[in-house]
Amino acid sequence: MYPITIEGPQLAFRELREDDVEALFAIYGSEVATEHLSFDPRPLDSVASVVVGGIADARAEPRTVYALAVTLKPSSELIGYARLALEAHRAGQIGFALNPSVWGRSYGTETVQLLLRLGFEQLGLHRIWGARSPKNLASAAAMSRNGMAEEARIRDHVFTHGAWRDSITHVILEDEWKLNR
Repeated sequence: MYPITIEGPQLAFRELREDDVEALFAIYGSEVATEHLSFDPRPLDSVASVVVGGIADARAEPRTVYALAVTLKPSSELIGYARLALEAHRAGQIGFALNPSVWGRSYGTETVQLLLRLGFEQLGLHRIWGARSPKNLASAAAMSRNGMAEEARIRDHVFTHGAWRDSITHVILEDEWKLNR
């Protein structure tokens, strides 16, 4: 499916564009924004590669990765990054990051909701999961508010900020999604 556009009450997803590099760098290059992500702050050239890769993924056949810009309606300016990667057995993994300037406004919750809509309603998935840092309570709340149940702890899952870190996974099945809508 290309192009993807999906809207919620406050936010919209759109395909990544080459001019998104600086806005994504404000997130992926930030020590604050990456504190709970699975990687250290990235340099500008690395962020440019993420954008180029996301644009290429969008045109792949079959498309298996949906790397999307999160925008505040009605603007098309990137305030976040959302990703859904398809897996075997009609499953998908989600991830997202928002610019710290927009934290605390329920945008994380709406971003997860839009990712779940994309996965279940448009892609016909059966299971969607996401992983978070054990200390990332905002991400835990965003997933929980959307009916995603905490499922497991993956010990020493990622090496970031100079140390090994566990991840907590959250999951929702399509039947649970239908009940929560």
